[in-house]
Amino acid sequence: MNPNFEHLLQRAEQLIDRLEAVLPQALAAPDWSASSAYRYRKRSAGRSSLEPVRHIGAIRLHDLKEIDQQKEKIRRNTLQFVNGQLANNLLLTGARGTGKSSLIRACLNEYAPQGLRLIEVDKADLTDLPDIVDLVSDRPEKFIVFCDDLSFEDGEPGYKALKSMLDGSVAATTPNMLIYATSNRRHLLPEYLKENLSYTHSDDGEVHPGEGIEEKISLSERFGLWVSFYPFTQDEYLVIVAQWLSSFGVSAAAIEAARPQALVWALERGSRSGRVAYQFARDYVGGQALGA
Repeated sequence: MNPNFEHLLQRAEQLIDRLEAVLPQALAAPDWSASSAYRYRKRSAGRSSLEPVRHIGAIRLHDLKEIDQQKEKIRRNTLQFVNGQLANNLLLTGARGTGKSSLIRACLNEYAPQGLRLIEVDKADLTDLPDIVDLVSDRPEKFIVFCDDLSFEDGEPGYKALKSMLDGSVAATTPNMLIYATSNRRHLLPEYLKENLSYTHSDDGEVHPGEGIEEKISLSERFGLWVSFYPFTQDEYLVIVAQWLSSFGVSAAAIEAARPQALVWALERGSRSGRVAYQFARDYVGGQALGA
């Protein structure tokens, strides 16, 4: 072979290798046996992957107290989905620290042996949802695409991508996928006082929201099931504290004695949430162990 031609071939191969390194690649299937949960990650040059979550929190449904009504709605919807029955996309909204994300993780732990899998996607990557749908559409497992702490600012591309995927796009989700999202907002876009000026009413008093308001409500309405969470009362907070302390092996007498400390802990943080209760329990048990 002509040496010049061989050299040219080597240079061409090197150029192709460099181009492949920077061009976007199709989403590759992960090792589905590595975990029951995956994170969608987008790297430089448009490369993306599903990374298995190696350590999943061990929380179970029975660990979550004082949200029985919300727990039952989510459990039933998820069980329908796992059993191949019709089920809804789910939006969990309300007070922070009340167990929205924990319920999703608990459902995963409950039904993973029956084939439930979870894919966590950041809101910035929701534009890639069709790629994830294509990847899992032929899998035998049931997949929940999980978007935590979801909210949008005006003009964010992920908003329209999620809206189309939930309802209204030719490329809809497959029967083995649902979208679960949590948010502190009932409506996922910010609302402004001036937008209320666009409301009109007819002669008989019927109220008609303006187009801006309709657009902001439309995304939430595309979730088939809404579950709302509310701040805990003092008694509910103390029940959750007791549950966490008990799960860490604290005796009933010590739990009763810790009640005043738990109330002071909540007062200092300005919140009586499940998250605050869990944080107090960890601090209390760790402090007792250190003292001993």
